[in-house]
Amino acid sequence: MEVINTFVSRKWLLLIRKNKNLTQQQVACMANIKRTHYTQIETGSRNPSVKVAKCIADVLEFDWTLFFKNESNNTTSRLIQVPDKSHADVIPV
Repeated sequence: MEVINTFVSRKWLLLIRKNKNLTQQQVACMANIKRTHYTQIETGSRNPSVKVAKCIADVLEFDWTLFFKNESNNTTSRLIQVPDKSHADVIPV
């Protein structure tokens, strides 16, 4: 059985960005990071450094410490089991 690590996105960050009518590219440009880096942060597959968290927070006008607070940080990772092709049964997650 293969185990895949998945991530839950930072929905709060997505909502803040969309409420400002900004694209990921615009936020990344204003924060002086690559769009792919910003996307990874927003989707939860990567955590920002303090410096990057401050830059993004300045652009989107929120408290940078939200990235590091458990109640605001929805980047909990989950493990999903994927059955081998040789098995006919599907294991619910």
